[in-house]
Amino acid sequence: MPFLSGSLSFERFRVENFASETFDQEHLERMQQYVAGRTETSSTENIHTGFLGGAHLFDQDFDLNKNVINEAVHFGIRIDTNQVPSAIKNAWLSMELAALAKDNPSGVPTKAQRKEAKEAVEQRCEVEAATGKYRKFQPYSLLWDIGYEMLYFGGTAGTASGHCADLIELVFQVQLGHVSAGTIALDWATDAGRYAEMDDVVPANFVAHQSHSMVAWANEHSASPDFLGNEFLLWLWWKLENESDTIALPDEQGEVTVMLAKTLSLECPVGENGKETISAECPNKLPEAMQAIQSGKLPRKTGMTIVRDGQQFDLTLQAETFGISGAKIHLDEDDDDFGPEDRIDAVRTLCDTVDGMFRSFCDRRTGSNWQEDLSSMQTWLEPTSKRQRHAA
Repeated sequence: MPFLSGSLSFERFRVENFASETFDQEHLERMQQYVAGRTETSSTENIHTGFLGGAHLFDQDFDLNKNVINEAVHFGIRIDTNQVPSAIKNAWLSMELAALAKDNPSGVPTKAQRKEAKEAVEQRCEVEAATGKYRKFQPYSLLWDIGYEMLYFGGTAGTASGHCADLIELVFQVQLGHVSAGTIALDWATDAGRYAEMDDVVPANFVAHQSHSMVAWANEHSASPDFLGNEFLLWLWWKLENESDTIALPDEQGEVTVMLAKTLSLECPVGENGKETISAECPNKLPEAMQAIQSGKLPRKTGMTIVRDGQQFDLTLQAETFGISGAKIHLDEDDDDFGPEDRIDAVRTLCDTVDGMFRSFCDRRTGSNWQEDLSSMQTWLEPTSKRQRHAA
């Protein structure tokens, strides 16, 4: 139960068009109708996705007192597959071909023999799959925050999250949209009345010798400016090094103390100089980290410690997706009554804080003060010898 105990790793999906303001017994009954394990995966091509009660791999029990906590729904989804590994299928095919072609003068199987071998392997796969020996179960933990209209998926966005999203959309007739740096930026710009300014934003050039109109890892089919996540991490690094270790949150929500820690991954935005990952207590303090960003590399992932209102979180933030991994919630030593409700509140606080810091960056990025910040960052990234000449 990662959302209720232990460290947290998740990506977020915005939930739209949910027809109810609360999650009640009717919704649990819908989950029960699509519970994991009801349909066995006997076919080699079959993938079955079903709900779990959230306690363990075979939990098929759903209850309001158990699953609905602090206006959020905690549950699981299990993806069952029954596929013979490709290495085994290839081995079977080679054995079939060798047996069929052994009497051929050329030693090479004919077209008809290749077809026969393929059909034999397909039949063998069906027989082997029916035994269940290749059946695999992969569970995922999810938290659906009804009031926030947010689904937290305990994993990384990809094929598995797609299967889970398909099931939730089918059962509850909702629409799920992946939350990324770009979508957070566009939502903020709409609320702040700066959509036109955000629409004009293009990747900034932080070093003199490098110019680019997009980053190498960008999704060319997406209109979301996810590259702002990379720029945010670099801006945060610069701000912590040169101004203060506190970041003011928007809308008078206070401030947060930040320290980059543990891990730092960087990559060349034009795809020329490769990737670099640095692991250390304070990776941004190491000379190789500074050399990397002076060469034009941008942060793609970084560990950080954030403290807000006495609550401390250690986490790793992925720049473009804003996916959070390895997050630890540190409790006050005198707090012996930290239950599931408090845990869910802590998840909300963590996301609100990370998003709040990013929105503060978006405010600077689309405002009149951005050129001042950019100029200071460009100077900061100049080699030491060049900065000394400028100072002289």
